[in-house]
Amino acid sequence: MSEQPVGKSKRGAKAGKSKAKGSGKAAAKSAVKPAVVETQAVAKPKAKKIEKPVAVAAPPPKAAKPKAAPRPKPAPSLAPEAAAKPAAAPQPQVQPDPRPGAPGFDPKTLTAEQRDALEKLSANLARAALTAQGAIAEAALRQADRPAALSPDPMHVAPALTDVMGRIAAQPDRMVRAQADLFQRYMELWQSAARRASGEPSEPVVSPAKGDKRFADPDWSDNPVFDVIKQSYLVTSNWLNALVSDVPGVEPMNKRRVEFFMKMLTDAFSPSNFLVSNPAALREAMATHGESLLRGMENFAEDLERGGGQLAISQTDYEMFKIGENVATAPGKVVFQNEVLQLLQFTPTTEQVYEIPLVIFPPWINKFYILDLRPENSMIRWLTAQGVTVFVASWVNPDQSLATKTFEDYMQEGIYEATAAAMKQAGVDRVNTVGYCIGGTLLSATLSHMQARGDTRINSATFFAAQQDFAEAGDLLLFTNEDWLNDLEQRMDAGGGVLSGQSMADTFNALRSNDLIWSFFVNNYLMGKEPKPFDLLFWNSDQTRMPKTLHMFYLRKFYGENAMAKGELVLDNVRIDLSQVKTPVYVQSSKEDHIAPARSVYRGAKLFGGPVTFTLAGSGHIAGVINAPVAQKYQHWTNSDLPATVEEWMADAKEAPGSWWPHWKTWLAERSGKMVPARDPAKGPLKPLEDAPGSYVKVKS
Repeated sequence: MSEQPVGKSKRGAKAGKSKAKGSGKAAAKSAVKPAVVETQAVAKPKAKKIEKPVAVAAPPPKAAKPKAAPRPKPAPSLAPEAAAKPAAAPQPQVQPDPRPGAPGFDPKTLTAEQRDALEKLSANLARAALTAQGAIAEAALRQADRPAALSPDPMHVAPALTDVMGRIAAQPDRMVRAQADLFQRYMELWQSAARRASGEPSEPVVSPAKGDKRFADPDWSDNPVFDVIKQSYLVTSNWLNALVSDVPGVEPMNKRRVEFFMKMLTDAFSPSNFLVSNPAALREAMATHGESLLRGMENFAEDLERGGGQLAISQTDYEMFKIGENVATAPGKVVFQNEVLQLLQFTPTTEQVYEIPLVIFPPWINKFYILDLRPENSMIRWLTAQGVTVFVASWVNPDQSLATKTFEDYMQEGIYEATAAAMKQAGVDRVNTVGYCIGGTLLSATLSHMQARGDTRINSATFFAAQQDFAEAGDLLLFTNEDWLNDLEQRMDAGGGVLSGQSMADTFNALRSNDLIWSFFVNNYLMGKEPKPFDLLFWNSDQTRMPKTLHMFYLRKFYGENAMAKGELVLDNVRIDLSQVKTPVYVQSSKEDHIAPARSVYRGAKLFGGPVTFTLAGSGHIAGVINAPVAQKYQHWTNSDLPATVEEWMADAKEAPGSWWPHWKTWLAERSGKMVPARDPAKGPLKPLEDAPGSYVKVKS
């Protein structure tokens, strides 16, 4: 497998475009200058044409009096006096404004500097338009023969939308009430705007939701025009989303699919996403004479090229991060590898360690270094500092040669072989384990498989944001109906049996479109800025490919059929039954997790037959898990009981500030045995293959 870069070179170094920019600027100037000259030439004859008829109407004696004060007359009658006596004409009260269309704008009064600014603005706008047009045309040609580009309904929402809209149409009284409510809200908005225009105090009719960053610019509230635009959008979008969510009698999954689609649609049409209705973008365009828009369209063209004709929006500066240099830097060795993973053992930082080591299985959809981004928030470094011997699975980024790898292969070559290697390296007969997200789903199934075979090597299991029961899974469930899966299979077949990492990234980004799509759309393209360096977003964009056989099995059996929770999943001729698993289990969930919701994770915790400790952390799928104690952020809740529902659990839970890691470490230490001399990964029974972070993690999609 060859290593390929995630992104192109820094956008700031646009050396390859300098020649094109120079020639474009000269051409734009030659196109703009004649227009300015022509405007000036046409302005003079207009004064002469007005002078003649007005001179006939005005009494000559009065027009000849040099000291007479001018009497109030219609605007045309002032023209001959101004023309005949330019020195006596009153000075204009409004200073010329160099912005076309602004009050007081007069092209005749432009200074050389202002004229140059106008020419720069015109030239940059023209070049920006040409850049965008060329990029879109090229992308359209590259995408024209792809099935997704030809599909009239790529989201497969039409049947559900037809069902919802049909039920709305069948209840005209409900529709009339909804329309009346919308009209009433608009009337309130117009009245509020009128009061504000007259100088009266006026409260907003609607405000953005807490945490909505789209309207953070002060002009969205301070400027009456943009304030009305904002509130009008919020009134309409809230009404549309409520309209589809309040329809009775719709199959729950259909309603959920339409709600998700409507939210995506209304988010896309936010006024903040358009230049003409975004005050910050307009200010930036005027301040830079259009250079921000030109830079934005160059960013747009580069992202289209990087995505092979699909828009792959840059979320960070990819050149700022190097795996093994400023992310994934915890020292250690690769002590084992096979076709699906490399096993990393990390260097201890204490003289003594717990006897039973910890083996962590991250999701194979992502790279393992979410656990080791920076030294200050690295879970791996924190664990070694607590005296834990840490092993981590670094999953392969599969190519076409691994397209037929199965879920059972990942169980056998992943969990079984990695734990066996860790036990041999540490000289023990059992290990503690962690499964994160989909890695936790695999670990759960393996625990049941081991239980059926009498294999007791796993001493305890911890689950980070992992699901076993998918009945109330997150929004990824919306992408797993059979129509969607058939399209996905065709895409994977076209890719040689693997799903591209970009496809996975696009799916996850769609789940939080305002944060992971539209905010960067505005920043990169409308504002013409570079995304800030952010290690978490660098990791987020470093997705792996998915083998077809494994991925389709996972989506159909878990999301589609919920087979493991129902006791219908069979792996290697063993029926998976989590109620028979007696291994001590620690389950972590996050309050705002949109991928593995707390309710779904709690349902999975109830399936195990042994002792279960459930903990709820603040924040979401990533920040809720990776929350080092030193950060002193968020909070967590604990409750030693496990009642029927998460709501009952929460009612008696105790809240504590900060990270949940210390609570887990106490639980883990009780199951980690005595203290023994620290283990050097370079001196164990397994010969080191290479330094951490290994080579598998460096393979790009």
